[in-house]
Order: sequence, then structure tokens, then C-alpha cells
Amino acid sequence: MPGLQQSVTIAAPPERVWEVLVDLERWPERIPTVDSVERLDTGPLAVGSRTRLRQPKLPEAVWTVTELHEGRSFTWASTSPGVAIAASHVVEPHADGSRLTLAIDITGLLAPVGWLMTKKLSQQYVTTEAASMKAAAEG
Repeated sequence: MPGLQQSVTIAAPPERVWEVLVDLERWPERIPTVDSVERLDTGPLAVGSRTRLRQPKLPEAVWTVTELHEGRSFTWASTSPGVAIAASHVVEPHADGSRLTLAIDITGLLAPVGWLMTKKLSQQYVTTEAASMKAAAEG
């Protein structure tokens, strides 16, 4: 099914990149593709954690963490009628510091239509999000 992936090398240790990545409440000030973030639970990010995310030009969505490997990766998922989206965030050690990989996978009956309508915007957002995380971790 449709999807995309963007990787960026960051001149910061993986621990720093992870710290920036999971600080969801600060995403709106760090990432221009995020208008607001509302955690729907308390405590550290964990499997089952839910977050309401508002982004320009996209419908509001609630994302639920489906997989988490502390300090390394998390995946969260959101659904709407006929479409399921999974977004993964992976931090790996790299010779120059860290490598951050962001990926989106879209499935469901209406995924091909939804992907046709949002592919360009999604590519722009993922590229911007990776660059913004890089800037925040290196800053």
C-alpha cells in the first residue's frame, strides 16, 4: 500500500534526538507542520498512549502508540473511515551522531484515494518534520 519514508543524519547523540522526538508537547513550537498537540493521558509515552494532533490542511486526528522501544523507536496509528495510518519514528546511532527515520504507511479500502489526495502534502510534511527535529536536536 502507499507510504513514504524520510531519513536525516543529526549531529547529536541518539539520547538527545530521542528526548526531542518524544517531547510531543513542544512539537508545535519546533515543527511548523504541527498546529497543536494534546496528550490524552499522563506520564511518559508508552504503548496505548493517545495524542490529539492538529496539522494545517489535515483533519484533526487521535494517534495511539502501538509499539515503543524506549530510546529507539515508536509507532503510532490513527484511523478514519476506510483508512488506517501508521507513522513510525526511529532513532539509530550513526557515525556522525544519529539517524532519524520517519515513515508513514497507509492501508484500508480508501487508502489509494486518500493517498492520491494527500501524497504531495504528506511528503512535504515528513521532510519538514525530519528537518525540524534535526534543528531542535542540534540546537
